[in-house]
Amino acid sequence: MEWFAAPEYWLGRLVFQRLVAALFLIGFLAAVSQFRALIGERGMLPVPRFTARIPMDRSPSLFHLHYSDRTFAAVCWSGAALAAAVLAGAADMVPLGAAMAGWLLLWVLYLSIVNVGQTWYAFGWESLLLESGFLAAFLGNARVASPVPVLWLLRWLLFRVEFGAGLIKVRGDQCWRDLTCLNYHHETQPMPGPLSWFFHHLPGPLHKAEVAANHFVQLVVPVCLFLPQPIASAAALLITVTQLWLIASGNFAWLNWLTIALALSAVDTSTIARLLPVPAPPVPHPAPLWFQLLVLAVTVLFAALSYWPARNLVSRRQLMNRSYNRFHLVNAYGAFGSINRIRFEVVVQGTSASELGPGVKWSEYAFKGKPGELRRLPHQFAPYHLRLDWLMWFAAISPVYGRPWFGAFIARLLVNDPDTLRLLRRNPFPDEPPHYVRALLYRYRFTDWRTLRTTGAWWERTPVREYFPPVTYRDLAFLVPHTTDPTRRRPAPGEP
Repeated sequence: MEWFAAPEYWLGRLVFQRLVAALFLIGFLAAVSQFRALIGERGMLPVPRFTARIPMDRSPSLFHLHYSDRTFAAVCWSGAALAAAVLAGAADMVPLGAAMAGWLLLWVLYLSIVNVGQTWYAFGWESLLLESGFLAAFLGNARVASPVPVLWLLRWLLFRVEFGAGLIKVRGDQCWRDLTCLNYHHETQPMPGPLSWFFHHLPGPLHKAEVAANHFVQLVVPVCLFLPQPIASAAALLITVTQLWLIASGNFAWLNWLTIALALSAVDTSTIARLLPVPAPPVPHPAPLWFQLLVLAVTVLFAALSYWPARNLVSRRQLMNRSYNRFHLVNAYGAFGSINRIRFEVVVQGTSASELGPGVKWSEYAFKGKPGELRRLPHQFAPYHLRLDWLMWFAAISPVYGRPWFGAFIARLLVNDPDTLRLLRRNPFPDEPPHYVRALLYRYRFTDWRTLRTTGAWWERTPVREYFPPVTYRDLAFLVPHTTDPTRRRPAPGEP
């Protein structure tokens, strides 16, 4: 089957697979560094509690067979080691079947984490990484030419990501249709980056031009991915430039980098050679029959599973970031169908005072990524994902988002739980836990140029209301993980 092989995409395949491997590596490292406080045995939403009520056929995961924090860490470190090996080129040095097995093992390990991650893993980029990683297995390695059916499946995936995001915008918020959404977005996005303040202060006409360009790239350009070369490559490169612009303007975990990886898989080597020096291509072997049959079977499977996301694209009630199967294959994607006009932030505070009164001094906990201190410039964390900080943005929009876990988070601050404190940038009570912890809701705004020059403050804030009343250990003891170390907390007044 001569039509099956596309050797001219060898470089796009290489870049795509290495980028996906790098993002798997980041995903596993983020999981191992955060899971104990979030979903560990003593976490806010423990995996054992989840697997006890949700059967394996609804959330396939290795952790239904056995869970312990040590097992979870072993899965993460194994996945990280395998991803690092693939990133270093190991998959191109082994037989085709071994390379595919390595990719599928990466997919199984990360699927096992996502399917028990609950609200901490309920993001579109988790499904996008799983779908991309699964398809990466069927691109083969340097020993065979890239199979044409899988290249088309990757373009179909990129189309769903971009076109889905474009449709959800124009069908959603009015500000996308009148080109004013970026008057608010840079300030109100989940986790601003170091340049977000400057993006926010661009002139209004430039904001409108940004929105118009976004509509063009997400609604027109994706169609060109299915046209002959070099048009498809030009479309993919235009999407790449747009994603780099988004990377500069905020923190969106690995969503933008993964979109870039998908886009570069659609660029043929001759187009790249016009822009950059390209090394000599490897000499591929003919694809074995079993590989061709397997690729065709996966293509048929993806075509069948595409019914639901395709129907979602044409539906007036389009859903955003929806998985239609428990394996996170052939999903619906989208982002920012509506834009917040006002930024709210939950500020968590504690005090060592034994009694509450007007003169009580409250000290703030500092988060790594989400806005807090007014003079602290937002940092760049993406493609690394700070899960607690992202969920705090949702909790500020409505307490409903924080209901499953926010009380448990406060409870762990009341005992200075070390796993939880590692998710924060600064704990104002390093020696002994606070007597009381509370949370206040503030409205945050970017300062103007004059205020920044005179005060050094990037943010200004005004109080809105109490978000979570002052509580002691006694109030939330039922949410506190068992500990045998009595030095982790100091008894509240009246406690034995």
